[in-house]
Amino acid sequence: MGLLKLADQEALRRRFQQELVGEVTLTLFTTSRAGLALPGADCETCEATQQLLEEVAALDPRIKLRVRSIVTDAEEARAAGVEGVPAILIGEDGQARARYYGIPAGLEFAVLVEDIVAASRGDSGLKPQTRQALAALPQDVHIRVFVTPTCPYCPRVARLAHAMAQESERVWADVVEAMEFPALADRYGVVGVPKVVINEVYGFEGARPEEAFLQHVLEAAGASQPVAQARE
Repeated sequence: MGLLKLADQEALRRRFQQELVGEVTLTLFTTSRAGLALPGADCETCEATQQLLEEVAALDPRIKLRVRSIVTDAEEARAAGVEGVPAILIGEDGQARARYYGIPAGLEFAVLVEDIVAASRGDSGLKPQTRQALAALPQDVHIRVFVTPTCPYCPRVARLAHAMAQESERVWADVVEAMEFPALADRYGVVGVPKVVINEVYGFEGARPEEAFLQHVLEAAGASQPVAQARE
């Protein structure tokens, strides 16, 4: 039985036909390979995540899905910086700076769809001043966004983080489903979502508009000038 309803499949198929331009690669790191479970590598949502991505990829030939095992493809996982499974990397090898940990279910499914469209079009959708500021980042930035599937404010924050990663080679953005990764959520003191952590120590809770989010990124990167100055 499919995870996507027929009506949703048709709506997505039409959108992809209208909006996709180039190919986009989704790489899924999981605990299984070719449908075979690997002993000692439990992952409650890996199978469902793979099924969901297979259904999405089947809607348009420009969406390519690669499935890798974090066990048998451990070297590739390490090179990609994968910290757990399921992990979805959006983009070609070496260019997948936007990553999703967990199954993109509920309201978070929209983030996956927007990521696919943006990657296919090569357009992050960010404002010109944001693009200019990100192009001048003095150091690399790692963003973690903790979310849950029912949080109405999380998708926009998650998408903003991924858009910044798609825009700048100096930004990596991980969206983490907090309930699937409780140990990681505990490590960063997540008590509410969305929770954003930048470069391990700098962060904030709650939704922020693009300009405010950018300001947090700039401060974490040591470029604390106001966004208005970044337009000059």
